[in-house]
Amino acid sequence: MLEWLNYFPAFLLVLTRVTAFFVTLPLFSYRNVPSTFKVGFGFFFALVMSFSMELPIIGIDGAFILLVLKELMVGLLIGLVAYMVLAAIQIAGGFIDFQMGFAIANVIDPQTGVQSPIIGQFFYMFAMLLLLAVNGHHMMLDGIFFSYELISITQAWIPLGDAGVFELVLKTVNMMFIIALQLAIPIVGVLFLVDVALGIVARTVPQLNVFVVGLPLKIGVSFITIIFSLTILFTLFYKLFELMLHTMRGLMELLGGF
Repeated sequence: MLEWLNYFPAFLLVLTRVTAFFVTLPLFSYRNVPSTFKVGFGFFFALVMSFSMELPIIGIDGAFILLVLKELMVGLLIGLVAYMVLAAIQIAGGFIDFQMGFAIANVIDPQTGVQSPIIGQFFYMFAMLLLLAVNGHHMMLDGIFFSYELISITQAWIPLGDAGVFELVLKTVNMMFIIALQLAIPIVGVLFLVDVALGIVARTVPQLNVFVVGLPLKIGVSFITIIFSLTILFTLFYKLFELMLHTMRGLMELLGGF
C-alpha cells in the first residue's frame, strides 16, 4: 500500500489528462451524459490505464503543478480538435438550412445546449449513431491510451508555439470546410436549380405567387434529395471520422516532439 502511494502523483496526472479529454471529446462531453458517469468513468479508466503503464515516481512540488497544467492542456486541446472536425456537419447543415428556408428556425441541441441548424442536427445525430456503430468511440479511447506513447507524463512542456501545430490546425479547419461543402453541395446544388426554375416560372407566369409555392416546393425537393444522397453522406461521414482520428494523432505527435 505504501509503495502505491509513491505512484499516486503520477496517477493524478493520468486522471487529469483523461478527465480533460472527456470535457471536450465528442460523445463523452455532451450534457445528456450524467456528470457522475463522466467522473466515475474517467476515474476507473485512468485507474486501468495506470496499471497498464509504467508510472514514474514524481514528487509533489512546483514542477508537479506545471505537469498538471500540461496534462490539462493536452487533454483539452486534443479533444477540442476532434470536436472541431465534427463541427463540419453542423456547418453543412447551416448551408442547407439557408437554402431550404429553415435558417429562421434553429433548435436547441440537447447535447451541447446551444442553437444549431435543424438539418445540421439531423445529420449530426446520424453521424453520432454511425460513429457508435463503427466503434469510433473505442478508437477515441485508444487515442487517449496511446497518447502516453507520444506525450510522456514527465514531459514538462508542450510546443504550442511550434509552426507545425499552427499548420496542422489550419489544415484541419480547411478540411473541415471542404468536407462541409461536400456534404451540402448535393442539396444546395439541387435547390439552386429549383431557384432558377422558380425564377423562370415567375417571369413566364406573373400571376403565380412564387413565394407561396417556392417554400414548400424547396422543402419537399430537399428531403427527396437528402434521401437519395444518404449513401454519399455516409461516405463523407467515414471520411470525417478518419480525418478526426488522424488529426488527433498528428497533434499528439507534434505536442510530443515527434
